[in-house]
Amino acid sequence: MGILGFLLLGLIAGAIAKAILPGRQGGGWLVTLVLGVVGAILGGWIGSLIFGGGLADFFDLRTWLLAILGALIVLGIYGAVTRRSRV
Repeated sequence: MGILGFLLLGLIAGAIAKAILPGRQGGGWLVTLVLGVVGAILGGWIGSLIFGGGLADFFDLRTWLLAILGALIVLGIYGAVTRRSRV
C-alpha cells in the first residue's frame, strides 16, 4: 500500500473511530488524520503480533478492522490525556 493509500486509510479509520467513541473529542481533520495514521500503525503492529501479518492491502477487511481498532485505542488515549489537561 502506498503512502497516499495509508494516509487515506488513516483519515477514514480516524473518522470512524471518532464516530464510534462517545463524547466530544477535540481536534479537526488534521488531528483526525494524525490519530488515524498513528492508530493504523498501532493496529498493524498489533495485527502482526497476533495474526502474523499486519496491514496488507487497502481493500482487505482485516486491514480496515485493524486500523479502526488502533485508531480507537489512540483516540481513547488522546481523549484521556486532553480531558485531564483541561481540568
